[in-house]
Amino acid sequence: MPAVSKGDGMRGLAVFISDIRNCESKSKEAEIKRINKELANIRSKFKGDKALDGYSKKKYVCKLLFIFLLGHDIDFGHMEAVNLLSSNKYTEKQIGYLFISVLVNSNSELIRLINNAIKNDLASRNPTFMCLALHCIANVGSREMGEAFAADIPRILVAVPRDSMDSVKQSAALCLLRLYKASPDLVPMGEWTARVVHLLNDQHMGVVTAAVSLITCLCKKNPDDFKTCISLAVSRLSRIVSSASTDLQDYTYYFVPAPWLSVKLLRLLQCYPPPGGPWQGPCPRQVSWAGGELSQDVPSISSEDAAVKGRLVECLETVLNKAQEPPKSKKVQHSNAKNAILFETISLIIHYDSEPNLLVRACNQLGQFLQHRETNLRYLALESMCTLASSEFSHEAVKTHIDTVINALKTERDVSVRQRAADLLYAMCDRSNAKQIVSEMLRYLETADYAIREEIVLKVAILAEKYAVDYSWYVDTILNLIRIAGDYVSEEVWYRVLQIVTNRDDVQGYAAKTVFEALQAPACHENMVKVGGYILGEFGNLIAGDPRSSPPVQFSLLHSKFHLCSVATRALLLSTYIKFINLFPETKATIQGVLRAGSQLRNADVELQQRAVEYLTLSSVASTDVLVRARSPPGPLHPLSLALPLLLTCSRPPTRQATVLEEMPPFPERESSILAKLKRKKGPGAASALDDGRRDASSNDINGGVEPTPSTVVSPPGRPRGGSTWGIVSSHLRLYFLQSTPSPSADLLGLRAAPPPAAPQAPAGAGNLLVDVSSDGPVAQPGLGPTPEEAFLSPGPEDIGSPIPEADELLNKFVCKNNGVLFENQLLQIGVKSEFRQNLGRMYLFYGNKTSVQFQSFTPTVVHPGDLQTHILSAWPSPLAPDLPPGLPSWDEMDPVSGFLDRWAQLAVQTKRVAAQVDGGAQVQQVLNIECLRDFLTPPLLSVRFRYGGASQSLTLKLPVTINKFFQPTEMAAQDFFQRWKQLSLLSGPAPNRRRRKSSKPPTPWTLKSRRPSSWVWLRLLDNVDPNPENFVGAGIIQTKALQVGCLLRLEPNAQAQMYRLTLRTSKEPVSRHLCELLAQQF
Repeated sequence: MPAVSKGDGMRGLAVFISDIRNCESKSKEAEIKRINKELANIRSKFKGDKALDGYSKKKYVCKLLFIFLLGHDIDFGHMEAVNLLSSNKYTEKQIGYLFISVLVNSNSELIRLINNAIKNDLASRNPTFMCLALHCIANVGSREMGEAFAADIPRILVAVPRDSMDSVKQSAALCLLRLYKASPDLVPMGEWTARVVHLLNDQHMGVVTAAVSLITCLCKKNPDDFKTCISLAVSRLSRIVSSASTDLQDYTYYFVPAPWLSVKLLRLLQCYPPPGGPWQGPCPRQVSWAGGELSQDVPSISSEDAAVKGRLVECLETVLNKAQEPPKSKKVQHSNAKNAILFETISLIIHYDSEPNLLVRACNQLGQFLQHRETNLRYLALESMCTLASSEFSHEAVKTHIDTVINALKTERDVSVRQRAADLLYAMCDRSNAKQIVSEMLRYLETADYAIREEIVLKVAILAEKYAVDYSWYVDTILNLIRIAGDYVSEEVWYRVLQIVTNRDDVQGYAAKTVFEALQAPACHENMVKVGGYILGEFGNLIAGDPRSSPPVQFSLLHSKFHLCSVATRALLLSTYIKFINLFPETKATIQGVLRAGSQLRNADVELQQRAVEYLTLSSVASTDVLVRARSPPGPLHPLSLALPLLLTCSRPPTRQATVLEEMPPFPERESSILAKLKRKKGPGAASALDDGRRDASSNDINGGVEPTPSTVVSPPGRPRGGSTWGIVSSHLRLYFLQSTPSPSADLLGLRAAPPPAAPQAPAGAGNLLVDVSSDGPVAQPGLGPTPEEAFLSPGPEDIGSPIPEADELLNKFVCKNNGVLFENQLLQIGVKSEFRQNLGRMYLFYGNKTSVQFQSFTPTVVHPGDLQTHILSAWPSPLAPDLPPGLPSWDEMDPVSGFLDRWAQLAVQTKRVAAQVDGGAQVQQVLNIECLRDFLTPPLLSVRFRYGGASQSLTLKLPVTINKFFQPTEMAAQDFFQRWKQLSLLSGPAPNRRRRKSSKPPTPWTLKSRRPSSWVWLRLLDNVDPNPENFVGAGIIQTKALQVGCLLRLEPNAQAQMYRLTLRTSKEPVSRHLCELLAQQF
């Protein structure tokens, strides 16, 4: 940069600044008066003196800039600043660019003049002027400037050294980065990609630093285009790490060579998997076609990739070794730079998760920081170890620091550090240390900060449920949780303990005894009263034999809490009282007296008044055979069903005796929603840390299975479809279809993060869960939730039209991947991101409005081809009809409901509604939770309707949900494989399902060999099974809720004939045929 001459001091500017500072000590009015005087003087100079020299213009423009920085508006002087851009003096040009960068709006009329001046400076070959112009472009960063210079800046960046100085290249890289962040579509990197990547080998470290920042941003969108940067980045990192502080003197910071560049290189490497193949494990054998012959590369990775990987591992080990060396300086800057590289190195090791030795060493290194005197280092160490705990290689190493972490939880003065310690205890927990960790977290909860108490409660509830071996310990833990932090125990937590107690006969008596003792405390939290009311109402008879907990004592204990509780809790207790009449007839008179009290029959709350009247009447007029503990009705009920108005239900047509006050049925085994609530509380960035990939195979989770509550059940043609529960209500002898509302407990742990929106609540007694299906048309009642147009049950295929012609082609693209763009035109873009585990799946659909006009009435719908949909409900018979129409299930088949769905339905799809308006340039997200109930052959359809510019738009696509998504790999020995292969051949007949094709570019079974979760087929390839080593065989199981379908695959390539034969055998002929078609289309 040119030196500023002595004459450029601008004495007038210095005097003006001094005057302003003097005015600040007097009054604000004096400052404004001085500024107005100066503005008038500058305005007169610009208007009157046409021959104003460059120095004067620069001085007055500087004064205007200073006045603007003081907070005053400037409405003149812009043209004079633009005129300064044409000066040949550096200081004048610099002030002009500075004024433009700060004051000129991107919509200004002067943009054209400014662009012309910038273009002249970029073409001047003067490095100083070029840098000023590039800085101005980056500072303004408007789209207009991007359109004007986006094509020129890459050319400057990759110019040969003799044509462009290093400082210009550095500025060009940062300028291009700024434009890319503002408008990615304006930066054409196709032809410049290779040359930009090659900048990593530049001799100037500043150019390399700027280039790394640019490449890191670019590769996040187009990783394949920049994957060649891996080897160059590793090479550059190796040279820096192995160099001494004297080798890079200009870029050594307190004895640490190039710390900023090292950190940037490590972050760049985190954008890619480890060099040489998959994320974990060896890379499988590759088979390629070359010259018409089949060639095999036996090594798992190429020699070049192996060399890069070895060099990178050596770099990481060197960084870990240097961390153990004594510091070369006592300055804090030295330790900061050294630790910055170390933590970024550990982040890269965690990202790769493939080197057990490095993971353990990283854990040990972080363990040393847990007791460091610097608070920031302790915080970072705890945060990094949380991620390390999820790795199967380092989990045991993390557990060795449990005592240190517990001590940090107790003694740390900083609340953020204590919170990270709680996170680490949660992450390192397994069956071996669950009781210790839970007890320590409970002890800490008594003195924990209020800001993190709710999070601690959720963590304790999750760990107690996940690793409970003794259910009595789980009950004790949750009751202690309520006792210690009842205000922070959400409904999901105590809902869950009620479900588990209801499902476990061996713990019901203990739970009743424990909660009875807990209720005897003088100060009892309301959540404890709710749990106690439910458990004693259901299982109080199990402890009634003890005189200390006799029925009158139980009732007296509960009723002593009645007047201290909220309306919702009192409503639940009234339901408990009517249950007591059923359990303990000797309490009938006492309870009826309570119900007859004026405080109940004339209660100001309508809900309590209605319950008191109904329960009193029911206890007075109902016969003994009605008040009986009978078999529970089919289908799951909510734990708060005791708090809902009583429904007279029966599990058969009204010809059978109705039963009332039945015992709560067992809940379907399902995973809780507590973890989903914790994820929502921690934020989207914490999902991966909470939902780790480690699974303890020996853990004995309470949640044995997963039972989603679908809103949409996709059924085969000719079968009825409904919600998750069927029921019949004998009110006016009309048949009702009972559609259950998804409860918080119906969540899937890690697969259902957001439950569907709850329907509006109806007035008490309206029965807002009941939909009349015996009438000819839809029922319109207030408070019934979604209208027919908004209902989860989708319209029939006849309403949505046929799929678009390219629907099959779009579907085939997603057979081998889970993420990508499903559809795109000039108006709309639909993206898909999905994951599947066993018979469950979760899919995110992203709808992007590519226009500037808002979409109206935007309605995406998921249906299944041939499904009878909702009109089947109106054809359902009256309960008095003796027979059902042909093709529909009988009454016996409808009970239990789960059996009905298992026999008739194929897919259960729960959808989340999206906003009806999508703004221009905006994107909305829709979540689909999918459960494979039975094997299926046709995918669901996605219908999207909206209004654009007053015109209706609609399209129908095939949703990328195919049977191969539900594969689970399995291991088989050679003898077992061929034995099963022969058995399946007998089932398949003389012509097993196979495809034989000829291709000019025969396939490489690379995808079959991949064991990554994102693979297009989840078969486990079996080595040394087929006698022909060139063949590939695999085994897997199609996971459905109803049954498991075994699948065997054999791929036989023929190099000479340029053909291959693909054979699949399963226990079901249609599945074999469909799978063969799916996989054959991928070659």
